Order: sequence, then C-alpha cells, then structure tokens
Amino acid sequence: MQLQGLHHITAITGDAPRNVDFYARLLGLRLTAKTVNQDDTSVYHLFYGDEQASPGADITFFEYPHAVPGRAGAGMVHRIVWRVASEEALDFWAARLGAEDVATERTGGSLRFADFEGLSHELVVSTAPDAPLIADHPDIPAALALQGFEGVRAYSGHQEGSDVVLEKLMGAVRRGEDAWEVRGDERGGWIAFDEPPAEPARQSAGTVHHVAWGTTDADAPRWVRTLEEVGLGSSGIVDRHYFHSVYFREPGGILYELATDTPGFTVDGPVEELGRRIILPPWLEDRRPEIEASLTPLPDPRADRAARG
Repeated sequence: MQLQGLHHITAITGDAPRNVDFYARLLGLRLTAKTVNQDDTSVYHLFYGDEQASPGADITFFEYPHAVPGRAGAGMVHRIVWRVASEEALDFWAARLGAEDVATERTGGSLRFADFEGLSHELVVSTAPDAPLIADHPDIPAALALQGFEGVRAYSGHQEGSDVVLEKLMGAVRRGEDAWEVRGDERGGWIAFDEPPAEPARQSAGTVHHVAWGTTDADAPRWVRTLEEVGLGSSGIVDRHYFHSVYFREPGGILYELATDTPGFTVDGPVEELGRRIILPPWLEDRRPEIEASLTPLPDPRADRAARG
C-alpha cells in the first residue's frame, strides 16, 4: 500500500473573508471549493489549491467565527512548507509579502512567514521531480508561483512512536536526522519533527487540524484492516463525496487522514466552476437554505478580479 505524499492539509480560521483574501489574493492560490464541515454543517470548509484542485496543493480551513488564536504544541503540525521554483521566487515573495506588512525571515534557501492568525509557512526552492501545481493569478507569474506542498514540520508527543508508524506502517524513508519522506509514483512529501515547546497545545485559529496523505479507493479498506491489526484503530472509511477518507491518530498525537484522489471536486461541475458557489454533498442538499443562512457571506475572488478588469 503505497501512499502518494501529502494530499491536503486542514487548518482552522476565525475569519473566512480575511482567510480568502490572504490565501486567494495574496498567496495567489485558487479558491477551489466552498463547502461545509460535514461533521458540523454550521462551519465552512474552504479549499485552496492549484488550477485543477489537485491533491498535493490543497490547503483547507474550517471557519469558526471569532475563534481565539491557537497555539501549536505536542501532537500538532506547526509549519506548512511549500515549493517554489527558484531563489528569484523567494525574492518575489519577500517583496510581495513585505508590501502587505507581512513579516518574513530569509534563511538560506527558504522564506518563512505567518498568516494573519499566526499559521506558520515556509517557502523552499524545490528539487522534487513532481509536476508543479500552480494556480493562475494576474499578479503572480507562473514561474514564481507556489507549486504545491513540500512537507510539514510537526511536534510529536511520542517521537519513537511517530517514527515507527512512519517507517514500519506508512513506508516512509528517513531523510536526514528529523525528517521522513512519503513518496509514491505520482508525488511525494515529508514530515519533519522539532522539539515540542513546553506550553500545552491549544487547537484554534491559526493551527493545523490534520494532515492528509494520498491513497486510493482500492487501498482504503486495507488501511482500515491494517490499522486495526496494529492497534491504532481508525474512523473506518468516511465518504466525503469528493474523496474517501480514513482517519487515525498516530502515537505522537498528530491526526492523520488517508484520502483518495477520486472523484475530486469536479464531480459537482466543470473545473471552470470551482469555488464559485457553495457545494454540498447530495445528502445535505435538502438542507441548503438552512446551511447557507448560517455561513459568512464570501465573495468569489475571481469574479471580483474580472470586475476589476
């Protein structure tokens, strides 16, 4: 059962309009889906990524309006690492972020910054063989755009257990002292560990909720059986309509999801329509008026762009 690197990363925001502005306008990602948390339909689930909503570039957010800032700690991912093509791209992003008063830190071949809620990001020059996953944006040349996920940095509450699950269960390969790479035929990604802070974790705005690794519909049942056999347990297969998921918590406390690539967000319409309207799985359609009434109104970033010419 070969995992295909990072599939998506889900975090929490307390302000959906500012979140859309930061990730779609400033970072140049495409708002690929406006839907809801299927476990709490009062909550947005926003997806951003490349032009095709490809696995490997999807950063997603649950919106809990006015959520207080969280704090990453043991058992949590604390930084999202993105690929760019060159040092020139790092120069571009340092200037673009700086013009919006976003503080940046340039260290060697990387650029670090945080979003408006403190979620930490890092851009690194990619040497991966994977195809770049790029979104179109009028102010960001394709050669300088974000290219999808490189990896994540995390704090483990049980480092030995985290390492064993990655190596023995998930087929990861150690890369350096603190990192593990999960690579399939199509793409790869890594998770690296840092010493946890003394302060306890607080999951809220500006923190990562879970990280998803790519799998297939054929392998998902086998993952459920394997997780049960090794004593970790799982959610079983959860039908998210747009993909199928298996959730489990690894020994260090991090919530992992194994998510399939299919059918994808175009199951509800053509790729040109991605992000334009609120989409719901079929079993929630009869509740659409109630659900939409509870959500923060959000603009279509691309409609606004067209209106501005």
